[in-house]
Amino acid sequence: MTAAFTFPGQGSQAVGMGKALADAFPVARAVFDEVDAALGEKLTAIIWEGPAETLQLTENAQPALMAVSIATLRVLEAEAGFSVGRDAAFVAGHSLGEYSALAAAGSLTVSDTARLLRTRGLAMQKAVPVGAGAMAALLGLDYEAAMEVAGEAAQGQVCQAANDNGGGQVVVSGDKAAVDRAVEIAKAKGAKRAMLLPVSAPFHCQLMQPAADAMAEALSKVTIKAPAAPLVSNVLASAITDPDEIRRRLVEQVTGTVRWRESVAYMAGQGVTRFFEIGAGKVLTGLVKRIADGAVGIAVGGPNDIAAAKDALAAAKQA
Repeated sequence: MTAAFTFPGQGSQAVGMGKALADAFPVARAVFDEVDAALGEKLTAIIWEGPAETLQLTENAQPALMAVSIATLRVLEAEAGFSVGRDAAFVAGHSLGEYSALAAAGSLTVSDTARLLRTRGLAMQKAVPVGAGAMAALLGLDYEAAMEVAGEAAQGQVCQAANDNGGGQVVVSGDKAAVDRAVEIAKAKGAKRAMLLPVSAPFHCQLMQPAADAMAEALSKVTIKAPAAPLVSNVLASAITDPDEIRRRLVEQVTGTVRWRESVAYMAGQGVTRFFEIGAGKVLTGLVKRIADGAVGIAVGGPNDIAAAKDALAAAKQA
């Protein structure tokens, strides 16, 4: 198998996402109905009607993006013959996308995943007072250089590499003052750009420990099955299948670095040549081209993408 199924993270959300699929395909609509029922509210109204500020709230964006990803996958299964167990060498997701990947692979039910992501979003927002933390993108520095910047900027505070996205794009996270220092240090060290990100909390750093504790408790109460395809873990950048390890790594992920560059490189090294980004946006598809020479990224998020995805999967099977 030369295909991997990947799932986007926060930042890919947009009002109206998934609506065309739900209108065209009952299997997609059923996923949105299931998420609404699991949460006890009409999240679909926020996804499809907005306002954007409400959708962007972490507790809404996380389950919303998962719902769009799984709805898209259900259409691919029904209309293009996709099967995670048969066709995917690996599943992987960026941050919250790791939960979407596990739902796709049958490790978690869609209802449990929706509730977990609502808990995760609320806990991450609550962990640090608004304004006390920050995140910044450092562009044009490799991971090692960005780590040096973060270490120099910390000065007794928290400043960590939160996302190693590849293509010279590293995000740092931590105390606001430390992240501000990191931006200036990065510029002095030759970063092409260094800028604060419009986020409401400093994700994937030690300041998120209260959220990690909350997720440890929430995850202890749900059933996790072995995935139909191995999960490439954000914190390991390698494949795992054991349910207990999956649970443990999901907790570590809240405060740990999303090692996306290494994850894509790992999958490419295992023979993956086609990366299907299932859900909203095309962020991961763009990153694939920067990380893995010769690999193809295929973004699937709407009815018009289904036929091309079917052709790409057929090509992957013949490779």
